[in-house]
Amino acid sequence: MTNQAQGIEAHFHFLTPGCLGPYLDKFAAELTSAGYATLSISGYLQSVAHFGTWMQYKRIAIGDIDAVVVTAFGDHQCECPGGRQHKRLSRRYVARVWRFVHYLNQQGLIDVPQEKTKDVPPASVVEFSDWMLRHRGISPRTVERYERVVVSLLPLLGNDPALYNAAGIRQALESKASSYSPATAKDFATVLRAYLRFLASQGRCQSGLDAAVPTFPQWKLSALPRYLVAEDIERVIASCDEDTRCGLRDRAILLLLARLGLRAGDIVNMRLEEVDWNEGTLRVHGKGRREVRLPLPQDAGDALLAYMEQARPPVAIDRIFLCVPAPYRAFHSSVVVSGIVQSALVRAKIANPPSRGANLLRHSAATSMLRAGATLDAVSTVLRHRSLDTTAHYAKVDIAMLRPIAQPWPGGAPC
Repeated sequence: MTNQAQGIEAHFHFLTPGCLGPYLDKFAAELTSAGYATLSISGYLQSVAHFGTWMQYKRIAIGDIDAVVVTAFGDHQCECPGGRQHKRLSRRYVARVWRFVHYLNQQGLIDVPQEKTKDVPPASVVEFSDWMLRHRGISPRTVERYERVVVSLLPLLGNDPALYNAAGIRQALESKASSYSPATAKDFATVLRAYLRFLASQGRCQSGLDAAVPTFPQWKLSALPRYLVAEDIERVIASCDEDTRCGLRDRAILLLLARLGLRAGDIVNMRLEEVDWNEGTLRVHGKGRREVRLPLPQDAGDALLAYMEQARPPVAIDRIFLCVPAPYRAFHSSVVVSGIVQSALVRAKIANPPSRGANLLRHSAATSMLRAGATLDAVSTVLRHRSLDTTAHYAKVDIAMLRPIAQPWPGGAPC
């Protein structure tokens, strides 16, 4: 061992890495490049040294490492050197060893089979997913959701599309949706219609069966949009601590959501090359592969630049926003962005917000633009709505302006 691994060898507490020792230095370097702190790296190396000591005692060679060996290490009643007395090791402790085993696997030093992959869906579902991606402009994450719905419906529909009929389709969907909310049931119906249209286009089932899919009533855009007033939005943005890396990142995200009305998925998928600093614009890919270029507001651009210069780690990842704790990686889903908004609402002490996700700031941006005098066309362009009816939903928020044009109740009697 050399360099960093040698520097913390004193913390091994009588443990001897044995045959694993020659690999600790490069393993420590990889952890460092991934953003792990020195204390965390020390914990990893100590766990690996413990694993090496146990392997020596059990006379296990490095080429014999596999899932069974790591599981046996985690389950062994520890009386290893250093005063250890444990009936079994913690899950987190063993996870560090697994991290090292994956490193050895990547280096080609051992051959440990990867974890069991998820079951492969039927061929018709795989082809349906490919069709949705290539011809319908659906995002990969949405296609995955469609795939799960179809797979869950197949036991009720049957495996032979040629035998599908209207009665069977209605019965299958009503049985599936009976234990779900109207919104989820409506989603099931949408997916099933798309699947039946795909099958019909391929000649696998009779055409027109998508018309047999029952509808689930749900009044669209019937409620008032959920939004925050401008003062509360500024409190949410100001709640970020700009002296921390996390605070700089979160402030940039909140400003982009609040000023441009971006979706959480836009933040997750935002890439470095999509920001044009010379023109002061941001390229955004919306639903259905629609691409627009939006002007980058001054405060949002300044916050984004501050994050990239002062807080974003210099790693070879093309996504702009990364997780702060090591290992550095892109956000795995839009849930992370909604969590950032929720945390900011708590810090800003916003009592009883109408919602707690990223869409709250999107709705707030739309209502603010309309109240400032922006036209529906302008707001629709910024929010990338396909229909003006969706944008018109936000016009309902100005109750004071709507009251003078409200029609009296028929007959003059109160309702």
